Amino acid sequence: ESIVALKHIATGKYLSSAENLHYTAGSKFQLIFAGNPVPDPNSLWKIKFGKELASHNNTLIKLQHVKSSNKFLGIYYGVYYNNRYEYFRSPSNNHTEVSCNSLNHSYWCENWKFNHCKLENHQGYLKSNDIINISVKKLYDNIGNYTPNGPVEFLRSHDIQFTIENDTFQEVVCHNERLGGNDE
Repeated sequence: ESIVALKHIATGKYLSSAENLHYTAGSKFQLIFAGNPVPDPNSLWKIKFGKELASHNNTLIKLQHVKSSNKFLGIYYGVYYNNRYEYFRSPSNNHTEVSCNSLNHSYWCENWKFNHCKLENHQGYLKSNDIINISVKKLYDNIGNYTPNGPVEFLRSHDIQFTIENDTFQEVVCHNERLGGNDE
């Protein structure tokens, strides 16, 4: 149950969420965005997992948003689109929407895996300033069947910004494309 702030390497901004802030299109779950360049209460996450020690290659973790209490980082399956069910998509592009929600929803995928980006001697665990990729497995196919070996998508921030009311946000999504600097 360590408290962490996850910094996006390319922009220097922190993975953030804010209670009662939602996309105006897409899901109505709590918004995830690349926030301030310094950690603040919106960028703090509690790591939860079921083992005594989380190792980088075989431990799934949940990231609980500290300020929002019982809400977790995840992706949600369940929107009907083009005659099939899909995961919610970002309103600004075709990538999977990332949001923050409670765990009591069916079709909510909140188990994340972390991998070191560099082939350095990382000793199997995370340290401050380690550079990682974070991924989630899509657990449902396009007709709603549970698929434990579903595709993996990676957390990404990019330069697409969007506005809600008078505030501008930098988007965070999941994708299955080639990994690069926007994924660290």
